Amino acid sequence: MAEQTDRPGIAAAVIVRDGRVLMVQRRVEEGELSWQFPAGEIEAGESPEAAAVRETAEEVGLTVQATRVLGERVHPKTGRRMSYAACEVVEGTAAVVDTEELAELAWITHGQIAAFVPYGLFPPVQAYLDTEMRRGKDRSG
Repeated sequence: MAEQTDRPGIAAAVIVRDGRVLMVQRRVEEGELSWQFPAGEIEAGESPEAAAVRETAEEVGLTVQATRVLGERVHPKTGRRMSYAACEVVEGTAAVVDTEELAELAWITHGQIAAFVPYGLFPPVQAYLDTEMRRGKDRSG
């Protein structure tokens, strides 16, 4: 799919806690994209990391901080420029706050990723989750 350069980029927050990653289900599906990370458009003058932090607070009520950029790409399903930021929870409990955009959320295990995202994740994000989710499982198990 061609890149849609006329639209702002999207920043996604990849949040791992206790060996699970936070996924949200959009009310309006973008093709096959039903479950995804908390994400939204990057506003003018905003860094992708700041957008990921803001969108997480707006969508699920969690205060997070971006710890590193995992990568950027043009999403093969939507044509939108995507930036992925690893984030850690500072405070709060995840809940569906933006009820217009989100249907539900789930903290999923490493083994559930393929069921929630059958088309696969962006390789740098998958590599990060492979490491971080095992680390969290080792600590909690």
